[in-house]
Amino acid sequence: MVTPAKGDYLSVPITVEAKKVADSWDPAKEEAAGNQCKGYGAAALMRLPGRLHITWQDDQTLRVDTDAGTQTRLFHFGDWKAPAGEPTWQGDSVAQWESPRVPRGMPPPEPGQIKSGDLKITTTHMRAGFLRKNGVPYSADAVLNEYYDIIHERNGDQLLVVTTVVTGPMYLQQPFITSSQFKKQADATGWAPTPCSSTW
Repeated sequence: MVTPAKGDYLSVPITVEAKKVADSWDPAKEEAAGNQCKGYGAAALMRLPGRLHITWQDDQTLRVDTDAGTQTRLFHFGDWKAPAGEPTWQGDSVAQWESPRVPRGMPPPEPGQIKSGDLKITTTHMRAGFLRKNGVPYSADAVLNEYYDIIHERNGDQLLVVTTVVTGPMYLQQPFITSSQFKKQADATGWAPTPCSSTW
């Protein structure tokens, strides 16, 4: 996969203002201004080709490291409160497990006993960035909702499916919804952290 060509935004429901931003995209200027990570923010990161390393940082924090752009996302469970400060590329993420529907007549599962369902992540307080590395923008007031599901294939493969929903009235006419798949590996083969880049 390569960086999309300038003006390639047909599948993104952008506003007129977003089109102006995308049409003026200049990767060399982004690099010179120190904004080479604009395409690696939370709203776009899971769409980039690369590998993930997922671990528990502590009992209430799930950590996702990416080799694309060498980024780290932290998913906070419980009643975590975001610290004050400037927005960041990865923003502030609150996580919760969502259980599947319980059949009629069955009691709901106790908290902490959910064994299936998905993981919902809501991320806010993001620095303005790009939905695509070619300058298609999202604003600092954008909200990112993600749904992480595990799929078990018959051949034993395990897939992580990440459905991403980005909303933001400044640059999007309607929610921008995408889905990405990652295949679980047995080891860290191929793990190759690379810095952010606006030019590749």
